[in-house]
Amino acid sequence: MSVVVVGLSHRSVPLGLLERMTVGEQRLPKALGDLMSRNFVSEAVLLSTCHRVEAYVVAERFHGAAQDVRNFLSELAFVAPEEFSDHLYTYTDEAAAAHLFCVAAGVDSLVLGESQILGQVRDAWDRARNEGAAGPRLSALFRHALEVGKRARTETGIGRGIVSLAHAAVAMADDRLSAVGSAPIQSTSAPIQSTSASALSDRRVVVLGAGEMGEGMVSALTGVGDLVVVNRTFERAEALADRVGGRAVPLEELPAALAQADLLLSSAGGPGVVVEEADLAALPPRPPDRPLLVIDLGMPRNVDPAVGDLPGITLLDLADLRAFVDAGLDQRRKEVVRVRALMAEELARYTSDLAAREVVPTITGLRHQAEAVRVGELERHRARLAGLDVRQQEAVESLTRAIVAKLLHEPTVRLKDAAGSPKGERLSQALRDLFDL
Repeated sequence: MSVVVVGLSHRSVPLGLLERMTVGEQRLPKALGDLMSRNFVSEAVLLSTCHRVEAYVVAERFHGAAQDVRNFLSELAFVAPEEFSDHLYTYTDEAAAAHLFCVAAGVDSLVLGESQILGQVRDAWDRARNEGAAGPRLSALFRHALEVGKRARTETGIGRGIVSLAHAAVAMADDRLSAVGSAPIQSTSAPIQSTSASALSDRRVVVLGAGEMGEGMVSALTGVGDLVVVNRTFERAEALADRVGGRAVPLEELPAALAQADLLLSSAGGPGVVVEEADLAALPPRPPDRPLLVIDLGMPRNVDPAVGDLPGITLLDLADLRAFVDAGLDQRRKEVVRVRALMAEELARYTSDLAAREVVPTITGLRHQAEAVRVGELERHRARLAGLDVRQQEAVESLTRAIVAKLLHEPTVRLKDAAGSPKGERLSQALRDLFDL
């Protein structure tokens, strides 16, 4: 039995294809059930975020399971396998664990060291356990990965500075808008409490989406002149806006809000485009000194890509965000060396623990069999031992236990010492064959 991960990420696949493969929150239970029904899969966890889709499975056979996952992704997304097969990456056993450790530590993220991924890894594992898909093997792996992620952020500087997509998006907006002359406005809400970059201090900002990403962007948008929150569920938008002194508007009023906005930050969940080209084409022409900047972090995308062709509007997406964060990562890249050393240490510990766990059933089976023989022989000779007093019977019991323990001591020590190596597997198999375990 092997742990196998098969996936796609922002590093391996174009954004347009990645968004087609994304597994939404509402589809996860059915998707996990579908994956668990495959021939060679006995455990499964699905990790689907805005920049990765990965299936972690316990495989009865490696190639069979890899094929199962590829077919699963194809059927789930209605995408022919040949469209994405060349972009898939596959890791097994120790390499699979190393990859998950990188993901949890933020080393494989679009924003190096970002903090959100650790919660997403935990949520994916929790959901798989709730659906009965994550068993002991994957639970041990994900539990260890969460420990690695926590250590990376507490013992190194990987998490300093911009540590989430939401904060990176706001920083990119500030960078872009700082090149555009500001236009003083009269805020229709109380000032947002805190300090922000000057490029956003007098801007009208619309945040589309009140989920985790939307909350992150709102928290990063401290100090803006006017903040509007829009969401499919108005009550959720209202609750988020109230927390920061902004205002909420219903989804149907989004075009009117954008007519007055300088910046749209979008991260709405759910399928389908929310902002159509026609919605913005119908707005009054933008003054030259007040272009509209649109940053779409939705996955699938919330904004029609054709919006970027409209005059007075700049549309940026995850690919632009990746280019932006790559330009300012020198300090945190230096921390990657420390994080990788930490991960190597944890990988060695995980591998050792896993190897020890794998020989436990053989050792336990051998000891149970020996104990059964000991007890059976004592029972067979019970009539001959009937004349012994209590102390003598206890002595016989102790003597037979000691003989069994001494006989099993050396095989047990040798098997534990060789655990995780080819020799250990040979010894374990030999014991199973010799004693019919």
